[in-house]
Amino acid sequence: MTFDPQIAAIRLGYGLSPLTAPPATAGDLLDSVRLAGMDQDPMRMRRVRRVQDRLVKLNARMKNAQGAEKADTRDRKRAYQRKIRDLERQLVQRRIARAVGDPAGFGERLVQFWSDHFTVSGGGLQQMLMAASLVDEAIRPHLSGRFADMMFAAETHPRMLTYLDQARSFGPNSTIARRQQNRELGLNENLAREMIELHSLGVAGDYTQTDVRQLAKLLTGLTYNARKDQSFRPGMAEPGAETVLGRSYGGDGPARLADIRAVIDDLAGHEDTASHLARKLAVHFVSDDPPAGLIGRLAAVYRETDGDLGMLSAALAEAPEVAAHFRAKMRQPFDFLVAALRGLGFDRDAVMALPLREAHARLINPLKGMGQDWGRPRGPDGWPEAAESWVTPQGLATRIDWAMRHPAKLVATLPDPRSFLISTLGDTASDALRWAVPKAESAREGLAIILASSDFNRR
Repeated sequence: MTFDPQIAAIRLGYGLSPLTAPPATAGDLLDSVRLAGMDQDPMRMRRVRRVQDRLVKLNARMKNAQGAEKADTRDRKRAYQRKIRDLERQLVQRRIARAVGDPAGFGERLVQFWSDHFTVSGGGLQQMLMAASLVDEAIRPHLSGRFADMMFAAETHPRMLTYLDQARSFGPNSTIARRQQNRELGLNENLAREMIELHSLGVAGDYTQTDVRQLAKLLTGLTYNARKDQSFRPGMAEPGAETVLGRSYGGDGPARLADIRAVIDDLAGHEDTASHLARKLAVHFVSDDPPAGLIGRLAAVYRETDGDLGMLSAALAEAPEVAAHFRAKMRQPFDFLVAALRGLGFDRDAVMALPLREAHARLINPLKGMGQDWGRPRGPDGWPEAAESWVTPQGLATRIDWAMRHPAKLVATLPDPRSFLISTLGDTASDALRWAVPKAESAREGLAIILASSDFNRR
């Protein structure tokens, strides 16, 4: 195929920027995947545990204190919670900054895609930190590795275990369940179901409810305790072997992590997983109704390379359908804001230099009005892909409002709209938009016309 740098940057990345040239080749595009790995200050679970431990101690002290000591402890707890809230907002700001600063954008787009594939909702402050840890520790290190490795890291991450209630799943015949029969210690199938239906084979895959329940039993023992660096608790695990998709796992006492690793390897290598992931990639990057040929080629690459995500990304980067279906996708709100910032000449440092309050007011908070309350997707299936989910009266009104008000607050001098049109859309701008922009009565109005246009909002 003929590689089109501008279309590749818009479709597979976060758009064009006046600061960097678009990727000249598919190889340049793929170089950005390496840059999307963990940075020098990732959010790790050991840091989250320190936060959780501090809050537990403050709660215990407040519970036992009286009078002035109780009031002082309450004030200290509130101050610490404000500090954690600022940290959570900084993490979102950093996520935006990394997307804005990615030269080609493809690496950070893949971070977004795979984070959404292994969706967890943030919830409260502690859960938001845990969710950020899942992205940094389970997604970023495996962008060019085997899908099975990413899947194992994501499924066993503390936030996945707590989000899907796996940390409270007990084998019916486990040691703890038999000793504490007066308590309702039951089996939870949430993680097992999502592992099969969402994360591997897909809802149309060749599995049964029996497979889900057997997998749920095999997963018992996976847990999370903020005070203990322990991911597997044998006393919670169902003893004996379990059969998932025709293969037996375990049997020598309670299941161990090795058995769980084995079943994840098999789920990742399943024929249906290749088709499911290929379709999801094609839908996200190419079209809500992607061509069957593209899905078939991506699935074949996945099968032939044992789920090598680097090779899968390369096949997507070189696919002719990327250009053939230009503007078939609606930009999600996060994509819209990142592309706008890139067009305005922001880089990673400039985004991080924004005062936290301003970043929250002009970047993070508007996402909610556009329909994407960042870190809080509506369910385990992640953010919707269909254009109609984002083309809503409120969502579009918020985009237009942002385009009218916020660029002038973010940069000292607005760029000339004609230059901005080139820096954001290059040669891809429609004739209608090229005609309209020079007729704007002000720079503010001209930029708003571009940012609110179909040209900019679709990729």
